[in-house]
Amino acid sequence: MAPGKPVIPLIKLPFRKTKNGITLDVKVEPRSSKKGISGIMDGHIVKVKLTAPPVEGSANEQLIEVLAEELCIKKSQVRVVRGHTSKRKIVEITGVEPD
Repeated sequence: MAPGKPVIPLIKLPFRKTKNGITLDVKVEPRSSKKGISGIMDGHIVKVKLTAPPVEGSANEQLIEVLAEELCIKKSQVRVVRGHTSKRKIVEITGVEPD
């Protein structure tokens, strides 16, 4: 598990509970100058900036790394379940339960 406190507490993110954890609606901005969670769009979409290009899964891999790092969870707990080739994605985070 990543050390420290999450940059944005999970409870502040717009999520849906599932039997294994939560899902997030995400919009990625590949080829940005910085990487990280950049805000909430339309009240339910998490915006994430990525420096990686959207080529051969590199942006998806960086998305997993960024979410794991900023939420202080393991990369193995994060996976893209929908939108592998789109800027809009559904991401599942397992083993977490917001307070």
